[in-house]
Amino acid sequence: MSSPLLEVKNLHVRFPVHGGILQRKVADVKAVDGVSFTMQRGETLGLVGESGCGKTTVGRAVINVLRHVAPGVELDGEVNYIASDGTKTNLLHLSKAAMLPFRSKIQMIFQDPYSSLNSRLSVQQIISEPLEVHNVGMSKNEIRDKVLWLLEKVGLQPEYAGRFPHEFSGGQRQRIGIARALATNPELIICDEPVSALDVSVQAQVINLMEDLQHEFKMSYLFIAHDLSVVYHISQRIAVMYLGNMVEIGTADQVYFNPSHPYTTALISAVPEPDPTRKDKKRIVLTGDIPTPLNKPSGCSFRTRCPLAQESCSTMPPAMTVKTSGASVACPMVT
Repeated sequence: MSSPLLEVKNLHVRFPVHGGILQRKVADVKAVDGVSFTMQRGETLGLVGESGCGKTTVGRAVINVLRHVAPGVELDGEVNYIASDGTKTNLLHLSKAAMLPFRSKIQMIFQDPYSSLNSRLSVQQIISEPLEVHNVGMSKNEIRDKVLWLLEKVGLQPEYAGRFPHEFSGGQRQRIGIARALATNPELIICDEPVSALDVSVQAQVINLMEDLQHEFKMSYLFIAHDLSVVYHISQRIAVMYLGNMVEIGTADQVYFNPSHPYTTALISAVPEPDPTRKDKKRIVLTGDIPTPLNKPSGCSFRTRCPLAQESCSTMPPAMTVKTSGASVACPMVT
């Protein structure tokens, strides 16, 4: 039985919107609006949803970098890192210095392999940088040996250590990013759409590599992506977000083959079917007004597009409850 590693409780993230000549704050964008979930050690939790639903914001809140990339952001709730002895630490409001010991335990793989690597640094410098920042007590020769070992682990030649990012393809750059994330022996890696910028054939190679590394190093992935087929392939559980809210969480089979929430059902129906002879799969096209995080509907945020919406859906945000499928779903209209 695996033990919990990460606990997110009632996470809220609001970004200020400024306007007018003086650029004063005029509103808040509720990018994440009360998200909760738990991750176990060694598991992969897939986080899916349409663009702008708050997936990446959740990942950046977990690793506590939002204050550095978005001044004025407001954060509420808890992001608890759970040590092997059961000790919980809320990372959400830690200072930069206090957060440093946890950065070696939680690393990130970014979406764009072309902008996430410093073009002025060699591969050796890029991968060794985390080891030097976290002062792991290794000599220069030991660090170089580990860099060469990591390059081999991600399927690159050791002699590539002296080259620079512009000399590599997108897939090779993402492998370098994976090696950098592995350098500090993390327990959790936030994967922010790590294959969306790659060719389909390269995507499969990188996904298989990540699975092999997970089995070898026993780490967890929070895998953020648009592609549901990729998420199903790599994840043990899948969480679905809509407009800053979590609408469904379940095992990969529950969510992918037996979705419960109306939004999840529509999302799954949009996955391309490789077999053109199949006639039993019906595409669900959502109608109604598409809201924005700046002006969310009252009650259930999906009610303006939901085929099951009732008048009661406009009063209270739905709570996550376990349904007959076994998944937790935020919809009282689903049994």
